Amino acid sequence: MVKLNKIYTRTGDNGTTALVTGPRRLKHDLRVDAYGSVDETNSVIGMARLHTRGLDPLDAMLEHVQNDLFDLGADLATPDTGEKPAWEPLRIVPAQVARLEADIDRLNADLEPLNSFVLPGGTAAAAHLHLARTVARRAERLVVALSKEPGEIVGPEVIQYLNRLSDLLFVAARHANDHGRADVLWVPGKNR
Repeated sequence: MVKLNKIYTRTGDNGTTALVTGPRRLKHDLRVDAYGSVDETNSVIGMARLHTRGLDPLDAMLEHVQNDLFDLGADLATPDTGEKPAWEPLRIVPAQVARLEADIDRLNADLEPLNSFVLPGGTAAAAHLHLARTVARRAERLVVALSKEPGEIVGPEVIQYLNRLSDLLFVAARHANDHGRADVLWVPGKNR
């Protein structure tokens, strides 16, 4: 279990941070940037949840996601070096990806099919969920870039999870918009 006695350590004052396994990386390192964007996604979901209380089953789904995102951050902060560590590192597993897919299907079942792109907005919950979706997409891009770097290993479930997450957040935004009835639709060339 995590125990935080002291919040500041001064060890990052030189522009580095420690990975779970101990090595230090620059704070602008691609791996640190990737799990930082995952943390940002989690924070934006937390903001969205201020507006999803009472929206069943959406709020409970988002609570699961927030816990998963801490798992995902721990996965990224514990690079697979190919050597067996002294403990079992926390990794995203296929069941977490499958749960997201089931949640997407559950929310999407009550939505009308789209015939236009959706503009981010509508209710406060939907607007925050659209913002979370875009931050999740950035995190996904950074994780994919990290996975292409020589010597950097990223589990496929991490990428799959982030890809499904942005889909879930899109469907969740529509769900929060009165099951899609309050969606703001894009009108191509409307302001010409």
